[in-house]
Order: sequence, then structure tokens, then C-alpha cells
Amino acid sequence: MDVGLNIPFWILSAVILISGFMVVTLKNIFHCALFLILCLFSVAGIFLLLNAEFLAAAQVLIYVGAVAILMIFAIMLTSQIASKKISQTNENRVVGFFVCLVFALSAIILISNTKVWRYTDQALPSDNILNLGGTLMTDFVLPFEVVSILLLAAMIGAIVLARKERP
Repeated sequence: MDVGLNIPFWILSAVILISGFMVVTLKNIFHCALFLILCLFSVAGIFLLLNAEFLAAAQVLIYVGAVAILMIFAIMLTSQIASKKISQTNENRVVGFFVCLVFALSAIILISNTKVWRYTDQALPSDNILNLGGTLMTDFVLPFEVVSILLLAAMIGAIVLARKERP
């Protein structure tokens, strides 16, 4: 990575860590969803720094555009349920902290002992998205069309289920 890319990388990494921490510690679920969106946008920013434009676009479209917005709609539509008083206890917070600590230390040890990391100074070719699109439309045209029909059927089903009955 270039020295000029180090500063944006560390800023995006800090935003990911802070927003991820806020997701799991805030009590307001709507604010948690907003911090999740910020975290997912920051991950897309890291993909852009790595010259993986397709992954960044997929990250924004799939995770931010679909999953996080779906969560916000679910929160807003179930606001009547959320207004009821539900007691929240954090009795197992210490146990959860130690379990997370064990997993984090295990991951650090596993990653530090791995010798198969490959480093390269070569950037990805800029036409990798063109190659992906060409492959989808030539070699994988049948699975691509099947998935598109499946998504169309899911959208029509969602519209039918969401439509209100007319008297």
C-alpha cells in the first residue's frame, strides 16, 4: 500500500471499529442500525482503496442498500412493539467479554502464525469488471437468467403480500 493510502486506510479502519462498537453497545436499535450503515460504508471505502470497485459497489448495494435499509424499515414498522417496556438485563456481560477476548486472541494467534499471505505490488487490472460481465453473459448466461427470474418472482410475491385488500 502506498504511503498516501495509509492515512485513509487507518481513518476508515478506525471508523469501522468505532461504529462496530457502537452497534453492539447502544440501546436504541435505530441508532444501532445507522451505525451499522456507517460501518458498511467504511468497509466499501476500504474495498475502494484496494482497487476492488466491484466489491465496493456490491457492498453498498447489497449490504447498505438492502440489508441495512430492510432493518430500518422493520424497526420503523414495529415501533408499536418497541414502545412497550421490556426489561433488558446485561447479567452475562462479563462472560460475553471474556468469550470475545478468547476468540479475538485465538484469531490473532492464528493469523500471526500463518505464513501463506501473499504480498504483491501489482494492482488489479482495471478491466476486471468487464471480464466479470462478459463471463456472466457468455459462460453463465443460464444461471444468470434463472437467478433473475427467481428475484422477479420474489419481488412479485412481496408486492402481493404487501398489497392491502380492497373492499
